[in-house]
Amino acid sequence: MFKGLGGFGDMAKMMKAAQEMQGKMEEMQARFDTMTATGESGAGLVKATATLKGELTALDIDPSIFQPDEKEVVEDLILAAIRDAQSRAAEKMQAEMSRMGEQFGLPPGMKLPF
Repeated sequence: MFKGLGGFGDMAKMMKAAQEMQGKMEEMQARFDTMTATGESGAGLVKATATLKGELTALDIDPSIFQPDEKEVVEDLILAAIRDAQSRAAEKMQAEMSRMGEQFGLPPGMKLPF
């Protein structure tokens, strides 16, 4: 199709590859809304689940920690579980992005999106 146009044929291939990558990135971003990571604190007494985008979707609290005089401890455990879930979600998202970059032949460690 681009025969005789010199570097324009390569440019067309690059543009097509960029469009493919953009489509895959959009698919991946949509999957990040449904993929989750669960964090916990207090040896599993409090568990928080978040999407890979960091949105909290569930909180599970063992009833044994509901002591009126332990209010601050419970609050700290909840916050720690949420932070853990968000951290795990970010790590999982980065791993997914790295995996996708490898599929496109990008050098290891190159962060997506650019």
